[in-house]
Amino acid sequence: MIHYAAKIVEAIAVAGVTSAIGYYALCLWSATSFARGRRGLPINRPDGFAPPVSILKPLKGGDVELYDALRSHCRQDYPEYEIIFGVSDADDPAIALVGRLRKEFPQSTIQCMVCDKKLGANTKVSNLAQMLPAASYDYLIVNDSDICVPGDYLQRVISPLSDAKLGMVTCLYRGIAARTLGSRLESLGISTDFSAGVLVARYLEQGLHFALGSTLAFRRRDLQAIGGFESFVDYLADDYELARRIVERGFEVHLSELVVDTFLQPYSVRQFVDHQLRWLRGVRDCRPGGYAGLIFTFGIPWALLALAVSSAALWGWELLGATVALRLTVALAMGAIVLRDPQVFRLLWLIPLRDVTALLLWIASFAGRTVSWRGDTFYLKDGKLARISP
Repeated sequence: MIHYAAKIVEAIAVAGVTSAIGYYALCLWSATSFARGRRGLPINRPDGFAPPVSILKPLKGGDVELYDALRSHCRQDYPEYEIIFGVSDADDPAIALVGRLRKEFPQSTIQCMVCDKKLGANTKVSNLAQMLPAASYDYLIVNDSDICVPGDYLQRVISPLSDAKLGMVTCLYRGIAARTLGSRLESLGISTDFSAGVLVARYLEQGLHFALGSTLAFRRRDLQAIGGFESFVDYLADDYELARRIVERGFEVHLSELVVDTFLQPYSVRQFVDHQLRWLRGVRDCRPGGYAGLIFTFGIPWALLALAVSSAALWGWELLGATVALRLTVALAMGAIVLRDPQVFRLLWLIPLRDVTALLLWIASFAGRTVSWRGDTFYLKDGKLARISP
């Protein structure tokens, strides 16, 4: 009986490895297609499309490297733009950073607003709703506070919107890791796993139906047509919700060839787990079918299981070796070729730990609906947040 059960588990494990190998092949195909598609693309549109832009950046606290990230937005080689920062607390330390920016860039149009109304559970979106009336222009960009961008960022993410069929532009991103294990695992996951999944979804679904918080570039009239920021002020995955609603209106989401940076905090292991569970449970609520399908992408854990139930047979070692080699190939293709992330080579040895951890977190994500976000705990259902009283 035990032998029979072991054979069943062995067959399941081999099937899991086979499905993961197929997924890795899709990752490689999607990565090479993306890299091939951006070769030779002009940075500037022939028609010189460069409308005035309002950048909306909600802030909270003084996260690591925040000033450098904010500063990069003030150094844009672009004809006309403004930056509107928003905080929810008049004592927020981010206000002092905005003051430094004003002194360093007196020629830039910079505002800082205190958004004291609580319009919903998502403080970021609540702030955005209060910041929008201060925006002067019809083309808007929203991105996370820790995003660092090159000097041609505005030109490259706004230019595609000259095409009337596009409703949004978004970007892939690299995670710049701190020296903690949690931060390194997060960075490795972004560069070798998450970004690959984005490109696979784009390939299988023949276009993106979501966007990434690293960049959301869109028109004010399209935001107003879906009910404004107020219409999704209780949603956790606000970037996903905004893009989804714009796509439902018949527009396309364009994935820019530009890759931006995000500065990762020096996460402890506990902070890493909390952050990952918040993100994973958000994805689970937004895309439940695709999220459940992730079980077929964990190649190394499946191969380890096959090795264990085969009593370390030679074929088990060969299967594990082939799986690890292919997984590392995907990591290098995504990290080195698509994202051009120099950290990937240094962190490559952490891939097995990252993948086993990812599987355990994926399993744990089904065990509850609570998420921790900047010191608060929320209950998540149907994509919406409800604060849990302390």
